Amino acid sequence: MLNFALIYKILGSLLFLLGALQAICAGIAIGYHEDDVMSFLISTIFTCCCGLVLKYLGRNADNNLSRRDSYLLVTMTWTVFSLLGMFPYLIGGYITNITDAFFETMSGFSTTGATLIEDVERLPHGILFWRSMTQWIGALGIVFFTIAILPSMVGGGSVRVFAAEATGPMREKMHPRLSTTAKWIWSVYTALTVSCVLSYYAAGMNWFDSINYAMSTTATGGFCTHNDPSTYFNSATIDYICILFQFLAGINFTLLYFVLFKGRLRMLLKSSEFKLFVSILAGATLWIGYLLMTRNGYGLEHAFRSALFQVVSFITTTGLFNDDPSRWPHITWVLLGGLMFIGACSGSTTGGFKCVRAVMIFKVLRNEFRKILHPNAVLPVKIDGQPVTQQKLNTLLAFFAIYNVVLLLSATIMLSADIDITNAIVIALGCICNVGPSLTNEIGPVMSWAELPVYIKWTCSFLMLTGRLEIMSVLVLFTRQFWKDN
Repeated sequence: MLNFALIYKILGSLLFLLGALQAICAGIAIGYHEDDVMSFLISTIFTCCCGLVLKYLGRNADNNLSRRDSYLLVTMTWTVFSLLGMFPYLIGGYITNITDAFFETMSGFSTTGATLIEDVERLPHGILFWRSMTQWIGALGIVFFTIAILPSMVGGGSVRVFAAEATGPMREKMHPRLSTTAKWIWSVYTALTVSCVLSYYAAGMNWFDSINYAMSTTATGGFCTHNDPSTYFNSATIDYICILFQFLAGINFTLLYFVLFKGRLRMLLKSSEFKLFVSILAGATLWIGYLLMTRNGYGLEHAFRSALFQVVSFITTTGLFNDDPSRWPHITWVLLGGLMFIGACSGSTTGGFKCVRAVMIFKVLRNEFRKILHPNAVLPVKIDGQPVTQQKLNTLLAFFAIYNVVLLLSATIMLSADIDITNAIVIALGCICNVGPSLTNEIGPVMSWAELPVYIKWTCSFLMLTGRLEIMSVLVLFTRQFWKDN
């Protein structure tokens, strides 16, 4: 039986964290003397009151969090955070309806980066910071963040919660205590963010833009404080800084920890997932750069920078732009769409299918071809010398199947709304891979998603949630077996 009392208790505690984040934004609004102060103060009070109610409902809960409880807790946390996180938009009148406000907030927490706000430069500083903050917290996981700062809140179920919220099939622990692992990973994440802030500031951004773009870059989210940052900043230095930190954020944070804090560069270079990540990135950059020079007349540096920026942006599912790919040759759309699907490394802040799963599939296919010639051979699948169990391979194939089924069904729903087939596929792919902006002129890097029908926006919000929690953690809630007592 599901332990609803414990779920209420933990969720109530998490809402105090959300209220604290809203209070920080209220402080920024006060500092800039803008009209979003009351929207954040009211949101903070309401969020904390909801937290108190849930804590009261779970006051007699035990500390036995089962696997089913953890899946329900994680999905409820992301949903409730998005519901309460939309209040600053609604109370301040910056977004006028619930559908759009929920879409914007879910896009933030899931690090999708799709926005319905056509003119972000009209927004006050507190709201802009709130958009960036939602991405930064959601990137590594809301509950995972809590495990790092308040491990006793989740108690004995922290490992199960981590399994329900983490990205990728290989969930390494650097320390027997998961809370210690969480602190180390968040230390790497914080160090990357601070370094990115200082780099942006040194390149000419002001402090506010530096902080916001750093949170968006390291979270591989894509929210901006300007309508068209590529023309606003128009700086090759900023482009290369953005490329660097997007790339670093796409690497497995466990490996980054050993490289940055332990000096074990060899671990990174031996990683088959990292090698595939770099190989795809290099190959796609060279191909697209060549096409831009031969078909669009770009110069060498311009072609290299534009191609590298978009390749890194799409494979890390950030969705930032320094050019307009809708004007590029159509073959580049296919390449960038493939990068959106594959994604970067597991255990990073990125979305998508993940390179480690691609490595596993390649090795399974290789073994199948070998078995055609040697039917009696025993050919285990190994990742970096470690054998992959048959259970994980079965899970991989199931995940690959459901990933594609959800993608096709979503695209079909888009087509039913009279969206053209190119947009339908790319919007569905962008939402489930948490990329955000698509590649066509109708919904592109400089346009919003506001023209979509209401039910399509809710569909996209659901896809963002399922994509961020890697589908299975959400869809298992819709099975009959999940709700059975036994």
